[in-house]
Amino acid sequence: MAVRHVSEEAPVWFGRRQTVVAAAPVKEAEPPPSPTPRLPPGAAIVELRTLCLGEMDPTSLAKLTPEELTQEVERTLAEIATQRRIQLNGREQRALARELVNDMLGLGPLEPLLEDDSITDIMVNGPERVFVERRGKLDLSGVRFRDATHVAHVCQRIAARVGRRIDESTPMVDARLKDGSRVNIVFPPLALDGPYISIRKFSRQKINFTRLIEFGTMTPPVARLLEMASRARLNVIISGGTGSGKTTLLNALSRLIDIGERIVTIEDAAELQLQQPHVVRLETRIASLEGRGEVTQRDLLRNALRMRPDRIIVGEVRGSEAFDMLQAMNTGHDGSMSTIHANTARDALTRIENMVQMGNMGLPARSILTQIIGAVDLIVQIERQRDGVRRVVQITDVCGMEGDVATLNDIFHFEVEGESLSGKIVGHYRCTRARPSFHERLTYAGVDRAWAAAMDEACK
Repeated sequence: MAVRHVSEEAPVWFGRRQTVVAAAPVKEAEPPPSPTPRLPPGAAIVELRTLCLGEMDPTSLAKLTPEELTQEVERTLAEIATQRRIQLNGREQRALARELVNDMLGLGPLEPLLEDDSITDIMVNGPERVFVERRGKLDLSGVRFRDATHVAHVCQRIAARVGRRIDESTPMVDARLKDGSRVNIVFPPLALDGPYISIRKFSRQKINFTRLIEFGTMTPPVARLLEMASRARLNVIISGGTGSGKTTLLNALSRLIDIGERIVTIEDAAELQLQQPHVVRLETRIASLEGRGEVTQRDLLRNALRMRPDRIIVGEVRGSEAFDMLQAMNTGHDGSMSTIHANTARDALTRIENMVQMGNMGLPARSILTQIIGAVDLIVQIERQRDGVRRVVQITDVCGMEGDVATLNDIFHFEVEGESLSGKIVGHYRCTRARPSFHERLTYAGVDRAWAAAMDEACK
């Protein structure tokens, strides 16, 4: 079947299938060059850097703004370079001053990458290899650290800001930056090539369904169905692989929650950006050096049930807290949401079942599956595809059980047809008109007719 490329303002329908052209109308700018110029190597630069730091008075510097500090560092560098007869042009002097200020106040050479809104992930694989992700594609950046010790200092600064430590005795840590970006650090001896840093950047832009449609993540009918699922207070699990956009989709879905509801969020590292006025944010805590004081997601979930929540949102379910999440969904907290790592909707149910068994509850498998079926209404599968676009590929209704097997119905399923001339995946959503198992909930919320209208549009 021939497929022609169209814009989202003029959708074209082929039979009973909806054709999708992902991200074609949006012309993205080329990535900017590395914002930090490389300084010439040599003992002179090392000496200049060391002398400048020795000349600076920490007490007086603490009173300066970042702009004033930069000017003071540039002045000091110029004086020392003149005294030592070190050849340094104006561009190199500004670059060295910026590097020193970033080391004093921020995360050293990573600061320019954190300021670049086109970058979504930063991965440090050693002093000489810093990778970034733009539009779903990985590239080696021009950023470098001086040595492994420099990387280690940045790691320790990140950990110290959130009251944690990273060293040989505690070689792994999860943390977050001031802007909310999530950080994972692996330290030697586990890291063989020096400390490793993985940063999932916190988006400054508020993501909603309109922007997700522009990105090619979904089509308008799919967005309307998810909006009605939120209004009908369906329990939703967002499933996908690492970096597939689960948290972004959860943020967009949570924006549809009524402002009058009390929401409790539970996360390992806070990433959710809820805009409602009545949000209680809870975050786990690791054990101290003495092995005391740990607070897990399961502890927070149990406590959240005593906080009179209307909805509970778990950033990511990874272990035995899955049992408590199911209990919350089954005890009147309709409209709860969470994310999970899985490749398909059926795999997501299997993973939840396995995680409940990890808690050594002693429950038979059929009893666990019965609770899952009773708790979860909808599974949204999202995937980062080979063109770099994060796309919703399945919306699945958890219908019930036949024997010991869960019955699932794909309301939407994305099928790939090929690629456009620009390399973007072209495909369509195959939809089903079967009555959803939660139809009574849609009727109670008054959105059953809107749901039917959206399905009619999608299945034309």
